[in-house]
Amino acid sequence: MILIFIAVAIDWIVGDPYFLPHPIRLMGSIIAFEERFFKKYFSTKTGLEFAGLLIVLINISLAIFPMYFIFSFLGPRTKNVLTVIIYYYCISARMLHYEAMEVKKALDISLEAGRERVKYIVGRDTENLNENGVVRATVETVAENTSDGIIAPLFYMVIFGPLGGLTYKFVNTMDSMIAYKNERYIHIGRAAAIVDDIFNYIPARLTGLLMALTNIYPKKIVETLKDIKKFARHHSSPNAGYPESAVASILGVQLGGGQFYKGLWVEKPKIGYEKNFLTRECIFSTIKVMYKTEILFLIFYFVISIIF
Repeated sequence: MILIFIAVAIDWIVGDPYFLPHPIRLMGSIIAFEERFFKKYFSTKTGLEFAGLLIVLINISLAIFPMYFIFSFLGPRTKNVLTVIIYYYCISARMLHYEAMEVKKALDISLEAGRERVKYIVGRDTENLNENGVVRATVETVAENTSDGIIAPLFYMVIFGPLGGLTYKFVNTMDSMIAYKNERYIHIGRAAAIVDDIFNYIPARLTGLLMALTNIYPKKIVETLKDIKKFARHHSSPNAGYPESAVASILGVQLGGGQFYKGLWVEKPKIGYEKNFLTRECIFSTIKVMYKTEILFLIFYFVISIIF
């Protein structure tokens, strides 16, 4: 518990400076190499799906066994230091905060600057987004990544320790790189998408619940929970709808809707009620929800650890 708290504190203070090496970049390089390698030998639908399954199995093994081997040779103090480092690298609240605020600052300069900056954190086409669209994309990203980048890794680290955190990050990185429903990835990324959905099933719902509980008033908590129940399954992802519908309810805004991806229009249902307009301030409000959710998770973890 103490090691996780230390790692969270380091993340809040330091974030993820670009000049520091990061294991996610190494994971991304491995996944890109695997895709190129297996596509040399597999070209059919079945073959590519099998290759995708191999990629998942190989990378989960890479997340577990080398580090397990290393830990077996370390003394207690060195093991604790390495554990904190792994925990720190697995969570990304400060970086998510930074990237979202960079979009807001860019919008303060111009719409074109906002469109350009939001490309760093979203996969949709941004050249034709209006200011509302840029804000919506940023809010949705912060909401979804509160689960993917904070609560989910914390959840697996609490249960399985540093190996759990590394495994989750490898799974999530595979999903972000090859689990797309386009011609290039539809088959080879199928296994990665399924495994990521399984890994995020509980954390996404836990994130939605924690977000609802960040409300001060019981009436608002109940209202947010009702909105999550109504809108969460509208999302094309079986998991992303939970944090997004929670944020939509808390802010009183409407998220979702169709978007262009690689020039192709993808129809998506809308999430939430449009009680308020999406403004630039909604970005900062979502960041506050993110931090409150993380703190609430740590409080519950602390209490449960003390009781049991």
